[in-house]
Amino acid sequence: QVQLVESGGGLVQAGGSLRLFCAASGSIFSINDMGWYRQTPGKQRELVAGITSGGNTNYVDSVKGRFTISRDNAKNTVYLQMNSLKPEDTAVYYCYADITELVRSRRVYWGQGTQVTVSS
Repeated sequence: QVQLVESGGGLVQAGGSLRLFCAASGSIFSINDMGWYRQTPGKQRELVAGITSGGNTNYVDSVKGRFTISRDNAKNTVYLQMNSLKPEDTAVYYCYADITELVRSRRVYWGQGTQVTVSS
């Protein structure tokens, strides 16, 4: 079994910063892509940022220049540094990881979600 545990969300004023953490644990052979989605009520889940096992990154246009995704492969952890936060960044943030398990099955796992609230 594999688990993804997130932390780091919270309440911050506009212009502030937060850092999200997501650690994978369990019967992991390798981790492929990792990243973060976000969702607000009534809207579809949106891909915020992704990072490959080799470190290539991609971002949704609305966060480019403000958010930075990174990962520590030794710790099976992905991070999202969020700077210059705006009220429209308010959402529940979910991490994901495309994991190959020790038994060689492969699937995408999701974190439990962490609330980010940006006040104006």
